[in-house]
Amino acid sequence: MNNRDDLLKILNEKAEEDFRTFQQRIIPGCGEIIGVRSPDLRMIAGQINASEYRNAFLDDVPHETLEENVMHAYIISEIRDFEEWKRRIAVFLPYVNNWEVCDVMSPKICRKHPEETRELIAGWLRDTHPYTVRFGAVLLMKYFLDDQFRREDIDALKEIASDHYYVQMGIAWYLATALAKQYESTVPYIEAERFSVPVHNKAIQKAVESFRVSDEHKAYLKTLKRKKEC
Repeated sequence: MNNRDDLLKILNEKAEEDFRTFQQRIIPGCGEIIGVRSPDLRMIAGQINASEYRNAFLDDVPHETLEENVMHAYIISEIRDFEEWKRRIAVFLPYVNNWEVCDVMSPKICRKHPEETRELIAGWLRDTHPYTVRFGAVLLMKYFLDDQFRREDIDALKEIASDHYYVQMGIAWYLATALAKQYESTVPYIEAERFSVPVHNKAIQKAVESFRVSDEHKAYLKTLKRKKEC
């Protein structure tokens, strides 16, 4: 694979029209969709990552298709040099325009640099770009709810005033996972109604649906559901 023409040829050979129609329905605002499934995108991304085309592909932003953005997310998630990853993510984040691309990014290198990653997340949570904010919240959820957990992370999320649906749902996802992993530290925020009604109720819903939350905790959380604001 040497250029974008080669890449588009491969993607179009893997395309499925029914899958394309399905993605158009569940991923709003993401631009052009070819209709290639995730396992194929991971395979193709691996080929790009191992080729001389890698840097040219990563430099060619904004991409025109959902598939190229997803593969970009896969590739930068595999970067092993923290300084390169910081540079690449800073360039890419402003172009992320949907939840799928945002959520598939799982940069393993962040585990080795927790304090530096926390500093980056603090800035992302204050950003005006909704998917940059969501990425910060999701990264907190993925890497900072075990030994690295701090209650101040919840406080930082509480300060986010965005009414963007996917920002709110990202925060709710974090809270639901925190209720599974750090229940005693998290439930006081639910009891005190520290988050907006949509975030509050979605967090409870997702926690109640989780197999990692005990039946006793689920029963109690159900009593904390709030009515919609008028």
